[in-house]
Amino acid sequence: MSSLAAGKGVRVAALQLNSNADVSANLDVVEELVARAAAERAELVMLPENFAFLGPESQKLQIAEPLIGSEAYVAAAHPIQARLAALAERLRVHLLLGGFPERSTAAESGPGWPPFNTSLLLGPDGRPVAHYRKLHLFDIDLPDGTSLRESRATRAGDRVVVSEVLGLNLGLSVCYDLRFPELYRRQVEQGANVLSVPAAFTAQTGPAHWHVLLRARAIENQCWVVAPAQWGKHPEGRASYGHALIADPWGQIVAEASDGVGVILADLDLEQLRRVRASLPCLRHRKL
Repeated sequence: MSSLAAGKGVRVAALQLNSNADVSANLDVVEELVARAAAERAELVMLPENFAFLGPESQKLQIAEPLIGSEAYVAAAHPIQARLAALAERLRVHLLLGGFPERSTAAESGPGWPPFNTSLLLGPDGRPVAHYRKLHLFDIDLPDGTSLRESRATRAGDRVVVSEVLGLNLGLSVCYDLRFPELYRRQVEQGANVLSVPAAFTAQTGPAHWHVLLRARAIENQCWVVAPAQWGKHPEGRASYGHALIADPWGQIVAEASDGVGVILADLDLEQLRRVRASLPCLRHRKL
């Protein structure tokens, strides 16, 4: 499954996965799909939240790893990041690791400290460019009786992140952050023109809210929005909505995944963004 919105600009790919508790098997699929995206000339490839592991929350600390630094990574200490850094370098693509368990400094000093849910941007040399730790943790009780408590096994971040990549100013976020528009407005104030929303959006809330919220973030911020996604059933009764998509600054969906695992692509044209912002200058008309 792949789709492409043709045009000029930076070619971006968003992956749709069906991850589970087997890290190695999940990364096998990631490697295959990133290679497919690179073959389609994608320069920036984005993975969804929980791309490496979507299993019992209690196991997150076991696979959590510290962030790689600007020095050479060590495969034994950074198995997830090392494998994907090598992939980015081999394929010469920028790679956004949508969300994985990052061991915190506190966790290294003693047991029981939960990891961060971290989105990491790698350059085509495999080196880290920027990282963002998920601010808003998903603690909810759904109408069907499902109870999800991300905060039991995850530590919240405290920083808004916008990073330059390929001439784009990329605002980083993760899944549940999507419901907090003030985060994206802050990113726009810092220059963002593309918003990344890697997600494992639930199958219960997705049909009602996924498209509406993503298009709203695109429209109100006059930004491109790229949302790689998890799809299908996962361990412990979890199910994700899928529908990885890319929306333009007018709020139109230019690429969307159907059911299943696959890749979507679009060319992000900043000239189109400038035209939208010039013709409808609502960002300049703000009073608050």
